[in-house]
Amino acid sequence: MAEAKARRLERIHRVRTLQLRQVQAEEADAHARLAQEAAMRERISMLSGNVAPTPAPLPVAATSLAAAAHFRERLHRTAEAADKRLAQAEQGLDAARSATREAKRDQTAVEKLISREEADAALRALRELEALPPMRKKRHGPC
Repeated sequence: MAEAKARRLERIHRVRTLQLRQVQAEEADAHARLAQEAAMRERISMLSGNVAPTPAPLPVAATSLAAAAHFRERLHRTAEAADKRLAQAEQGLDAARSATREAKRDQTAVEKLISREEADAALRALRELEALPPMRKKRHGPC
């Protein structure tokens, strides 16, 4: 009975360990996604800084001003979309962190159950040894 319980706990521990590793991998992916979105947002802001209107000493054609305005508008919309993706990536990271905490908590609980079962098995073994009849001393005759 105790052996079956120990095997069951070991199996549960293996499953929880696999789940924990999977959740940790998902958290690492969420970190990477967040870093990627932040880098994309930074590149977009650098581009919009480069396209910002500046006083030009030479007369500029109206078509180039219109094209620059159109490009700035597109960059602005892209920046808004990047902000939304960044917020979603942060939410995904928070969800992944909480899932990792829950998986770690579950694995720790199983580890505590295993250690408690091992301690109980050791106590049972000691009680069985105490219940054994006393060993007789070997008596040797005069040699």
